[in-house]
Amino acid sequence: MPHSTSNEDPRLSLWLRVREFAVPPPMIESATARRSVGDWSAACAAAHVDVDLDLRRTARLHGREPAARLRTDLRHLAPDLLRWHMPRIAPDGLLRPGLTVSLARYHNGDDTLHLVARTPPAWADAGQRISLALWDGSRPGHHPHPHPRPSRRFRLDLHRHLWDARRAGELRIRSETAPHSRGWAVDRWPDEARLLLRAEGWDGGTVAVRVGGRRQVLLDVDASRDDGEGPAPPILPDAATWVLPDLALLRAGLIGAGGLHPLVAAALVPGRSPDAAPPGHRDRNGPRTVECRGARHRIALVDGVLVALDHDAAEIRRERLLAELTGTPLPCLRLIEEAHRSPECLLDVRARLEHGDAAGAQATVDGLLGPGARLPEGALRDVLEEAARRRIDHGLFRAGLEPGPGPAGRPDRRSPEGRARPRHATFR
Repeated sequence: MPHSTSNEDPRLSLWLRVREFAVPPPMIESATARRSVGDWSAACAAAHVDVDLDLRRTARLHGREPAARLRTDLRHLAPDLLRWHMPRIAPDGLLRPGLTVSLARYHNGDDTLHLVARTPPAWADAGQRISLALWDGSRPGHHPHPHPRPSRRFRLDLHRHLWDARRAGELRIRSETAPHSRGWAVDRWPDEARLLLRAEGWDGGTVAVRVGGRRQVLLDVDASRDDGEGPAPPILPDAATWVLPDLALLRAGLIGAGGLHPLVAAALVPGRSPDAAPPGHRDRNGPRTVECRGARHRIALVDGVLVALDHDAAEIRRERLLAELTGTPLPCLRLIEEAHRSPECLLDVRARLEHGDAAGAQATVDGLLGPGARLPEGALRDVLEEAARRRIDHGLFRAGLEPGPGPAGRPDRRSPEGRARPRHATFR
């Protein structure tokens, strides 16, 4: 994976990392196959999305019509596409923790129901799982989620093309923008602000745009209106504030169509089929070489075991015995031992585990060391054991419990809400 340099945009480096690790190809393939046959719940399971809603209960409490519309949306939900576009944070591009994102709103008289996607708090984010639930505007009593109410800033109900397979083709139109400094989609703001105002039931008015930290810009899309006192302006969704990361990566030449989600590639790259194969990863499983006793020797997998190809079994046994006596192993054996303790793929394994791709991490380890390799103490075993421990924390969160004494994982890096004196820009 390309690494960040001082001349690179750190935001692009972050999204390049996300595109490599956050939504692995097997997840896209599996979720797409299940969605294509109408099994939306299995598609969610394939994309590591937990379903915390009951359609029958929804029909009983909120009426058949909202429940029917919800069922239709769930059938067309592409959970892997939702994961692809969910808000993320620096420095590793992990899902923004403790977030509730509205995907759709269903009105039934005075009753409004939200389909929401939630991310766990930082202490429980192992596995990087997302959950689907319903929110009806009521004030819950004890709720395991720290922010059950949908976010005003992070919302996708006005951006269905980021999760609804029926609307994915709209991505190109909704993301068309000229390059701008720091990645702001400034020329899209007025149109997106009008969409937001109409959704709120207003013909015009002022929209706030968060531009980093506690700063915001006010966009007036109806200069003839009265500027008297009124309610706080709605916030332009974060998805409309920035240039689409995939578009920025394409423009910078850091990614090709083959590195994009198929639905994204079909929208952004004309002629690309949405059924094209998802992005792949490099093959790192070829033989490695090491300088050993004046010759170049090969290390490779044989029958699922990492072995020194240029030494016979008797020599290997003898050298291991000598190493126990002298503490100086043969260079080939030393490379195998180092591969088991802290392999060259350690950074990839760590990245996959951080982004919830335990299967991909295990496949990477198996491809390098062989299936079922016994790991000695070292960095690799530490990483795998820590990932297993942190999955327990996620299980506690899902059960509505708090972790016991001890390290609570990463702190919640979500910036506190706050407003500063805004700059005011007017668009006519």
